[in-house]
Amino acid sequence: MKIAVLSDIHSNVFALDAVIKDLQKRSVDLKANLGNILYGPIAPKATFELLMAHDFITISGNQDRQIYQSTDSEIAANPTLQFILQDLGSKPLDWLKSLPFDKQVNEEVYFCHGTPTNDLIYLLEDVTRGYPLLRSDSEILDLLAGQKSKLICCGHTHTPRTVNLSSGQLIVNPGSVGLQAYTDEEPVVHSMENYTPHASYSIVEQLGSQWIVQQIQVPYDYQRAMKEAKKRHRDDWQHFLSTGRRV
Repeated sequence: MKIAVLSDIHSNVFALDAVIKDLQKRSVDLKANLGNILYGPIAPKATFELLMAHDFITISGNQDRQIYQSTDSEIAANPTLQFILQDLGSKPLDWLKSLPFDKQVNEEVYFCHGTPTNDLIYLLEDVTRGYPLLRSDSEILDLLAGQKSKLICCGHTHTPRTVNLSSGQLIVNPGSVGLQAYTDEEPVVHSMENYTPHASYSIVEQLGSQWIVQQIQVPYDYQRAMKEAKKRHRDDWQHFLSTGRRV
């Protein structure tokens, strides 16, 4: 089995298009999208339409839920969310609501956005110091909450990473297709940085009893994404998109 794993597109249709074109050069059996798909100030509806033209197994992320679960007061206080809802219309919202929390592909392969029990928690990284540090083996195993699959693919942190556990399990985070840096206030104020504007995704291939992982970075015209973010007055996103750095 050969799997293309994408996550955290964040409405960046330009990055997604480049990734799809790159993976089309590679023969894969399965394409997976691990959530946080349409939230962002770039091109939510166009991102949805591009995804619908391709065959992805897709699960939900925390900010997918935010789009349709936000209260009227939360929407009123969030101009980016207002833009997203205006741009999307009803069909993409219905699609978001239909997405599963996770996906057990077979006995060996499992997909989630954050952890198997919570899409808001980072599976691999501890950010209590304001920046990411890899969790201990025991912490990761605890967060897996009994999930025994040999290959576990997760997203949420935007950080490409491959981790082998003492249990013999392999954890793969493909990083982010659409946003290579960000600052968040939960669970504490912290920043994630990849130091590149390139779009990220992974190819995971099963060879006998082993999994071979390629972490791939794809150049794309990020200035087009920056222009759309600028229209929505998101100077922070313009910087994140162009540098992969928080400042």
